Amino acid sequence: MAKALGSQGHDNLGAEGILREIQINLLECKVCFEKFDPRWRDRRPQNLPCGHVLCLECITALSHPLLRKLECPFCRQLCSTDSTSHCQVLIDLQDLLLSWHPTSSVPPSGAKARQDPCEGLACAGLRFCSAFGGWGTLVNPTGMAVLGSSGTVVVVHDGEKRVKIFSPQGEELHSFGQKKEICYAVDVAVTPCGYVVVTDAGGKAVKVFTSRGYHVLTVTDCFQMPWGVDTDSRGHLLVSDTQSGSISQVKVDYGRGVVLEHRTVVSDLQSPKAVACCRQTGNTAVVEHLEKHTHPTGKLQHTRLTVFTKDFQRLYQADSFSLSLQSNVRLNVSAVAFDSDGDVIVIDSCDGMIWSLGKLQSGPALAPLVGDHLIRPLGLVSQSNTLFILDGGDHTIKVYSAKNY
Repeated sequence: MAKALGSQGHDNLGAEGILREIQINLLECKVCFEKFDPRWRDRRPQNLPCGHVLCLECITALSHPLLRKLECPFCRQLCSTDSTSHCQVLIDLQDLLLSWHPTSSVPPSGAKARQDPCEGLACAGLRFCSAFGGWGTLVNPTGMAVLGSSGTVVVVHDGEKRVKIFSPQGEELHSFGQKKEICYAVDVAVTPCGYVVVTDAGGKAVKVFTSRGYHVLTVTDCFQMPWGVDTDSRGHLLVSDTQSGSISQVKVDYGRGVVLEHRTVVSDLQSPKAVACCRQTGNTAVVEHLEKHTHPTGKLQHTRLTVFTKDFQRLYQADSFSLSLQSNVRLNVSAVAFDSDGDVIVIDSCDGMIWSLGKLQSGPALAPLVGDHLIRPLGLVSQSNTLFILDGGDHTIKVYSAKNY
């Protein structure tokens, strides 16, 4: 497949030469000759059952679409695509080399580079740090939030108690919200003063609790199917209603447990789900799920991302198709958040990728943030130089931090 490292003549290469040989002989796919890159799903190194390594894109291209089998291009062994696995050794080696001898990373062809000065999480160099939860501890989790600067993580799921709270290190602190209290929890947010807000699609209500689980308030009026929830810097709730196609702003007196005002701030949306508010700018982002169409990969995905100003005037809008035209990257936004610099961060759960779109004043400046270790990311929270990601694929919370954090 490739000449062995350490063979005659390598003694005089020096460190630079050895690094170059490693890059050529180990860290690139020997079918397409593209470098492996765990941040990009199609470029992730995959082990074949025979022991050879190809990128995921080449495995897909060489395999039979119905039989899901391919002939290894090097040893001709018949391999099942269901038996392939991530080549974690090469991913770890690549990370080690980058930390020892950092070089500029060039995204795959077609991805539009950031045009604005490097800032926010896009330049933080996020690395996988830890994961916690897992099946049994969490059952089909759907939403996540983080309590203030403490790093305490709040997750809603389909377990016996709908809300679970973890320490930043992943220790389960406590849980609350029996099934009779919360029928079907979809999303969760935390107010600046520490109240936990849950959207209950089964009960068609938004429910507010203290961080210890004491019920404060249930808001039911005007909601048909509440879905996503977030809070602004003043503690006002922003709730998407996927059935009525609207975003509501709810002002609450948490001390007295009463609603002060409930008004529709955005209407005529198509099945809005994920919603996020930037506490620095007051901007609000929402992901709409449009009518389904046949995607080239065979998946049915069509979403639209819209960002509003703090006065709920439309600032930016793009659907899956227009985003692909602007960036030449197939991107189907399924969730959204803001980082501490006000950059828009989105999830593409189909490809298991997290992207930064920048501030969007002059269109998206696409930059990949995280792609390794993710299966089906559902939600994310950015806090300083750390990214918390809820992964529904293995029912975990995964934590990524900057290299020097």
